[in-house]
Amino acid sequence: MKKIAVFLCCFFLALSFTTTSFAKEWKKVRVAVEGAYPPFSYIEPDGSIKGFDIDIAHALGQAMGVEIVLVQQNWDGMIPGLLARKYDAIIASMSITEERRKKVGFTDKYYQTPVKFIAKKGAYSNFTENDLRGKTIGVQRETIHDKYLTAKYGKDVKIKRYGNLDEAYLDITAGRLDLIIADSAALYTGFLTKENGNEYEFVGPDMLDEKWFGEGVGIEVRKKDTKLAEMFNKAIQTIRANGEYKKIQDTYFNFDVYGK
Repeated sequence: MKKIAVFLCCFFLALSFTTTSFAKEWKKVRVAVEGAYPPFSYIEPDGSIKGFDIDIAHALGQAMGVEIVLVQQNWDGMIPGLLARKYDAIIASMSITEERRKKVGFTDKYYQTPVKFIAKKGAYSNFTENDLRGKTIGVQRETIHDKYLTAKYGKDVKIKRYGNLDEAYLDITAGRLDLIIADSAALYTGFLTKENGNEYEFVGPDMLDEKWFGEGVGIEVRKKDTKLAEMFNKAIQTIRANGEYKKIQDTYFNFDVYGK
């Protein structure tokens, strides 16, 4: 009987140690951010990274009771870096798609805004898909917008791919592009409301088709890190409920970015 009691005591001590160790694992969460997608993320002259995604990351960390360590990462290497354990999560305006679900796990969405085209004001008074034929369209490479444009219009348009949207903005103002396709919030705050963007406007309908654009923007984690995903989901609900989400949103936008 004494041997059984000793065994059970050791078992529960081991279980307690394992549980405690697992909890401590997420006292610090390394989060990949881009820094080249204003207003969601951008780099200040002093080298610091700012933006909606950055503020959301820190707010979620506070709600989770963990330290958030930002890791700057180029867009093309986001998912490979996560799988290589360079960081624990990605908060970089990445849409939740079935293709990406094959590689990584996702949280619930933390925002959802439609995809749009922009063009010179007055260039397309009654925009239709036929208006795109023969046009040169800019897009950030390896994004859902790139995949959509390539699959649906690749044979009819000339596609110019960029590492970030700032490069596309320079080309459209220089007359080297007819249109740009991207997230509407990024286009609005990152270009249309700026001095060099006041001659441009949205054209065409809002695009929210899940087949192409997913279920909104979520946080990516490795598939096995289900506990971390649960922590993020609870934190998203918390900052939505306590007003912190709206406070951050209103810093960058004058409209609702969370979506329906």
